[in-house]
Amino acid sequence: MDLMTAALNFVVPPASLVMLTFAWPTLTFINTCEWIYNTFFTSEDMENKVIVITGASSGIGEQISYEYAKRRANLVLIARRENRLRGISENARRLGARHVLIMAADVVKEDDCRRFINETINYFGRVDHLVNTASLGHTFYFEEATDSSVFPILMDINFWGNVYPTYVALPYLRQNSGRIIVNASVENWLPLPRMSLYSAAKSALVNFYETLRFEVKDDVGITVATHGWIGTEMTRGKFMVEEGAEMQWKEEREVHVSGGPVEEFAKLIVSGACRGDPYVKYPSWYDIFFPIQGLCTESLVLDISVSFDKWWTEKNLLHWDWKATSRDIS
Repeated sequence: MDLMTAALNFVVPPASLVMLTFAWPTLTFINTCEWIYNTFFTSEDMENKVIVITGASSGIGEQISYEYAKRRANLVLIARRENRLRGISENARRLGARHVLIMAADVVKEDDCRRFINETINYFGRVDHLVNTASLGHTFYFEEATDSSVFPILMDINFWGNVYPTYVALPYLRQNSGRIIVNASVENWLPLPRMSLYSAAKSALVNFYETLRFEVKDDVGITVATHGWIGTEMTRGKFMVEEGAEMQWKEEREVHVSGGPVEEFAKLIVSGACRGDPYVKYPSWYDIFFPIQGLCTESLVLDISVSFDKWWTEKNLLHWDWKATSRDIS
């Protein structure tokens, strides 16, 4: 058995790569045909559908709200910054949203999640899409952290902040063959320096939803949206965490930060969710790193990650520090 295992370890990886090379054109053709069919013939009409969006006060959540508004959906916008939600709700109405409810709530508290889902049901009588976008990133080396109290906060927001709304909304989503949309990240499988806790939380999140697919079967759809570097409020150093700790730029908080256009990513997410896509990826070329990671040596993968970290640092995108502040995130 040991000899057979050793032989398989040697033969299977290159054989699989050869098979994938020959199958790639056919798979690409099939995927393209499915995309065309789903886009023009089976895309879900969102008019009068009820969409619950968490983390809607900024960034990806805000832009997703506008995309659903253009499709004339009914919106329920959830965040802790109610003052921000008021302006976003007005924008959404101007873009075409039929009705917009705003609620201040904390997605890491099950009671808050139960409250906003129950209020949605009481007002609209249904939930069609649950969009989980509340997220919190970091860019510090693990051993450089001076306040470990932020560790559970990062895990709570990025993991439990998705699980609790899903847990409460799932029975209502089943009634309407609804869909859950998840804001994930390429770091869930591509390790990069300075993102250890964020990557761990996103990995747990993606594995949770991949398992949930099997449990809900065809009753509820799940779209996992994976992104690389996105120019959101988080990347501009404007977010705050729990009482006692803040991560922000060592330089100016208003420093210019480049990143992928969040509007484009939001449009891809909503279009993919309406088509029933299981995955939305932005940018899609990140996928090439997945087979590279599996086939290359550990030292090469490490060199790639370190080189990327060095480039990012030189662009002044990763200089963060800690200081006391109050809590203020989506």
